[in-house]
Amino acid sequence: MTKIMKKENPAQRVERIKKEKSGIDVLKDIHEYAIHNKEIDPEDIDRFKWYGLYTQNKNLQADDDETLYFMLRVKLVLGSINIEQMRVLADISKEFARETANITTRQAVQFHFIQVRDLPEIFFRLKSVGLSTLFAAGDVPRNITTCPVSSIDKSEIYDVSALALELNAYLDGNKELVNLPRKYKVGISGCSKHCMGHEIQDLSFTAVKSANGEVLFDVSVGGGLASAKQFALHLGYVKDKQILDVLKAVSIIYRDEGLRESRRKARLGHLINKWGIHKFKDEVQRSLGFNFISDLIGEYTPYSKREHFGIHESKQDGKSYIGCAVNGGFIGSLGLSSLADVLQKHGATTIRTTTTQNIVIVDAPSENAEDLAKELLDINIDANPNPFKARTLSCTGSKYCKFGVTETKDKAIELAEYLNSEFPDFNEKVSLSLNGCPNSCGHPDIVDIGLVGTKFKNKNGETITGFELVLGGNLEGNKSTLGKKMKLKIAPQDVNHTVANIIDAYIKSSKKYLGLFLKDLIEGDEFTVYSIVNR
Repeated sequence: MTKIMKKENPAQRVERIKKEKSGIDVLKDIHEYAIHNKEIDPEDIDRFKWYGLYTQNKNLQADDDETLYFMLRVKLVLGSINIEQMRVLADISKEFARETANITTRQAVQFHFIQVRDLPEIFFRLKSVGLSTLFAAGDVPRNITTCPVSSIDKSEIYDVSALALELNAYLDGNKELVNLPRKYKVGISGCSKHCMGHEIQDLSFTAVKSANGEVLFDVSVGGGLASAKQFALHLGYVKDKQILDVLKAVSIIYRDEGLRESRRKARLGHLINKWGIHKFKDEVQRSLGFNFISDLIGEYTPYSKREHFGIHESKQDGKSYIGCAVNGGFIGSLGLSSLADVLQKHGATTIRTTTTQNIVIVDAPSENAEDLAKELLDINIDANPNPFKARTLSCTGSKYCKFGVTETKDKAIELAEYLNSEFPDFNEKVSLSLNGCPNSCGHPDIVDIGLVGTKFKNKNGETITGFELVLGGNLEGNKSTLGKKMKLKIAPQDVNHTVANIIDAYIKSSKKYLGLFLKDLIEGDEFTVYSIVNR
């Protein structure tokens, strides 16, 4: 009698795959597939994520090209890369990735069109300069986000560089955390502008000053976007020497108690929602053997003002740091190699990436800083970006991502350029995002004006791909707000005009800043919004 196997749901399938073989152990299989050109086991493709690999959308492939291409994510500890690393990344991009290279919102770099046959060589080159893809994806702790000007910014509350390295050393490749319920995102920052974005991390530590001048760290848990769309909840405060213990306690609780029945409800925030924040806090404190400090409330910088653009004198004698905008996060092989050339020419050595897909040059000789910044303009890297180029985010989009329904990278660059040409004198901080699907990789729910990829029927009844308009998102501690979907669908060719209409209506309004104007739109009637965007 034939035994009928019960069909697995997605969560059951992934949990079985992880139990049968650790994602860490797939490295030897990757080499085996590459060397012998073997057909890849579909279950190993899932495990490839533990080394930063995702299968890529096939829409750019020729009809007769049956190659299985991957996106490859490279982790950057502290978001940092030096000239030597930049050149290696540029070469990988040119030789193996069709000159693609994008900066991500977790301060990493992503390549596309990667083939398995090239992975041993790519991994070798990355390792030779101290870079890695391990735990860049999968159900593991992801790259720790932090402020790109840690240790060099004179206004920072606390230099968290050493702490960030300590936390990363615990998380990176930790076999005790190789099988978490889902991805796990941690951040730490001492930034006075709160640029790390603690509100959307699974676990974060944010430096604040108490009334007596002592630096403590706000511990927040359970934040996330996409299916876990909620802001982190405040647990309390700890001292710097207690941070690693808190990280260990929360990580183990999440590993052991996290919800594994559904992939859409397996993030840390879902566990906290099930238990309640008080029970979760009690469990963490019981594990720690001490209680969080309470009764301290901090004020946080609005999201659109969390940036470090321009030339600033560093803590290091004779050095300056230069915050620069990169168009839509796309830098490419030429951008990486050209950036390395400019830095070397002017005596700088290192950049750090930001959570808004931009960069900071951290050690420019002050005497060369102005000339360095001017030369960067030749490669479209801007130390004094206009408001639209400065904070326009974009996800990978339908070019490469199998979830994307709309193209985003090129459209984001085009939109920022169009808005600047239409409003050259606009000087207010504004945040924008183009996201190719509802998964929120480009953070459309926390910006002033977000565009989320969707399919809809046009006036002729034809199904087309385009964007849904989202307005009024913001990160600002307990004042944070998620953007509201405005029930308006926009064809790609209408995006520039639509966003320009919103900016124009704001300029002509009596509101003092864009956030207030958008708040009124959100709270008003749908006809008002429709009339503005369709003028």
